[in-house]
Amino acid sequence: MKTNTSAAWGTTILRFVIGAIFIAHGALKVFSFGVAGTAAFFAQVGIPFAALAAPLVIALEFFGGFALVLGLFTRWIAIPLAVTMVVAIATVHLSAGFFLPNGYEFALLVLAGTLALALQGSGVLALDNIVWRRPTGRAAATRAVAA
Repeated sequence: MKTNTSAAWGTTILRFVIGAIFIAHGALKVFSFGVAGTAAFFAQVGIPFAALAAPLVIALEFFGGFALVLGLFTRWIAIPLAVTMVVAIATVHLSAGFFLPNGYEFALLVLAGTLALALQGSGVLALDNIVWRRPTGRAAATRAVAA
């Protein structure tokens, strides 16, 4: 498999930004709305088992965002985060149309980012590369040129 170094850096940038967005949204839910407030909102928009879903989504967004920033289990974290974006689009944003402030364009962009990370992996500067012993930097570039 060929490794494109510039694409790997692009994936890294995407991972940092998507991770930071999820950290911010998870922090907003827990520190501003609280678990109870988030659960009440989830129930209002029709999400089933809102009291159970709220702490799970908060933890996924907050800690999953940190995992993305660190590049740890990127593909595995990106998939459930993508599911949260599908649910957000379907339950909250779709009825408001495409454009912001209430439309689904931002959630769709974040969904696309999480799907790209699920497909591409973590890029460079990622703990995944240490955990799975993948070459990065000069070694990856040398291997890509040789292939």
